[in-house]
Amino acid sequence: MDMRMTAEDIAFRDEVRTFFRDNLPQDIHHRMALGRRYSTEDLHRWHCILDDKGWVAPQWTPEWGGTNWSPVQHYIFKEELQMAHAPDPLGQNINLVGPVIIAFGTEEQKKFFLPKIRRLEHWFCQGFSEPGAGSDLAALKMRAVRDGDHYVINGQKVWTSQAHRSNWMFGLVRTDPDAKKQKGITYLLIDMKTPGIEVRPIITLDGDHYTNEVFFDNVRVPVSNIIGEENKGWNYAKFLLGNERVGVARVGLSKGRIASAKHFAQQVDDGGRPLSENVRFREKLAAIEVELKALEMTNMRLVAAMRSGKGDAGVMGPVLKLKGSELQQLTNEALLEVAGPHIFPRQTELLHSDKEPAIGPDWAAMAAPNYFFGRATTIYGGTTEVQHNILAKAQLGL
Repeated sequence: MDMRMTAEDIAFRDEVRTFFRDNLPQDIHHRMALGRRYSTEDLHRWHCILDDKGWVAPQWTPEWGGTNWSPVQHYIFKEELQMAHAPDPLGQNINLVGPVIIAFGTEEQKKFFLPKIRRLEHWFCQGFSEPGAGSDLAALKMRAVRDGDHYVINGQKVWTSQAHRSNWMFGLVRTDPDAKKQKGITYLLIDMKTPGIEVRPIITLDGDHYTNEVFFDNVRVPVSNIIGEENKGWNYAKFLLGNERVGVARVGLSKGRIASAKHFAQQVDDGGRPLSENVRFREKLAAIEVELKALEMTNMRLVAAMRSGKGDAGVMGPVLKLKGSELQQLTNEALLEVAGPHIFPRQTELLHSDKEPAIGPDWAAMAAPNYFFGRATTIYGGTTEVQHNILAKAQLGL
């Protein structure tokens, strides 16, 4: 199978690379290159820049702002975005709820939500996981009872990423408690300003506020906010989760971290010489790069198959999720080793500010927080154990 890029692909890569170089705001680039987190305002600015170019939602249908790119062009765009230290467009908006609305929403829902989703005027969070319903998502219990033109919702969601920034949630609720657990679930769009919603922060091991608990106490949601049909939400959730795992390998992100580790290692003293000359360290980076190249080739095989119309993510999704998440953790570990003794905890405002750290180089300040936050990569989007089960069933019939 031919995985080589055509002259057209190379020209497209150069166009994308030039656009990121010329249009990514330098303050955002600087923060991201140092491993710091973007702010709400940062991401909103970047969304609008990409949307003005027509690139914020390339995988959507052209009618609603998509690009009609080839699979190879999608791959190139994603890799160049990550290697440019640019923020990914908000995944909950662009990769998850947007495609669901396009595929299953009404015309009124599409017209109302999709332009605002692209501009980040509507910032969505994902209301799926609950206490006791994470990997076994169909075990969710949050109840929605029909009352005229509204549903009345009671229950709890947990590990809800960025709920404190969000003004909308796409969520799964149980509308038929007597049906088989996958059959009684409905997919709703919920305005986070509705009375009865309480967001409580979960401070993660890196010291940041990213995830939340969300409580619902007699929250009234219009029936018109249903996506698709009542009690068919599991079908839409499976469609969404398939999109969530596309691009999950994040090869460009891991490549960028390896490049940063090499660059910063030249600045670190290791017994009178740069750490970059340490044989053991060089061997460690080389081993990661070999695995990363194998992952990239696997990803490109999938892209080539999709380009020829002979394949889709299928069983390759779990493979890319498994290895991609492991390599994201290994590249974070490499940066942690380069930072050395400068990884000790600093004030949490460093996560989002340009304030210089008290000691050590500024790039070292985020090595430990990002390492700890990165432990979640083998959990979200389907845990490693779940991916192993999928592969065992698909490949071995277990």
